[in-house]
Parts: sequence; C-alpha cells; structure tokens
Amino acid sequence: MNKKDLDTRFQEAVEIASQMTQASLPQDVQLRLYAFYKQATYGTLSYNHSESYDLRNAFKTNAWIQISHLSVDEAKEQYIEIIKSILEN
Repeated sequence: MNKKDLDTRFQEAVEIASQMTQASLPQDVQLRLYAFYKQATYGTLSYNHSESYDLRNAFKTNAWIQISHLSVDEAKEQYIEIIKSILEN
C-alpha cells in the first residue's frame, strides 16, 4: 500500500473519531487514540515540562512516550486499526 493510501485512510479515521463523544469511549482507548494521533502527526515527543502540567496531561504524555518507538506510518496504522475495531463493535 502506498503512502497516499495510508494518509487517506488515516484522515478518514480521524474524521470518524472526531464524530465520537468522549463519553462513548473508555479512557484507555481515548489515551491510545491520542498517543497514536500525536505520534502520527508530530512524530516522537520532545518532552517539555511546563508550569501548567497536571495529572491529565501526565497521562497523555505518558501514553505518547509509550509508543514513541513507532514510526509515523506505524502510528497511523495503529490509529486506523483502533477506529476499525470500535466501528465493528
């Protein structure tokens, strides 16, 4: 599969996810989607501790760090797979 196909599928998955409510997704799934999205769109996290760092952001940062070994394309694939599994259920 070429890169354009992956990018198109990723954008479609992002559009589907944007229609979902937070209440409809368990928090662990929300964190995984967040991490894969960030890795897919920004690449590996460059850690920047700020004064407004709170527990919620700590969980989000931790989720991103845990998958930082993935390439951008791998993160896109994982994001797409999560959305597909949600839609199948």
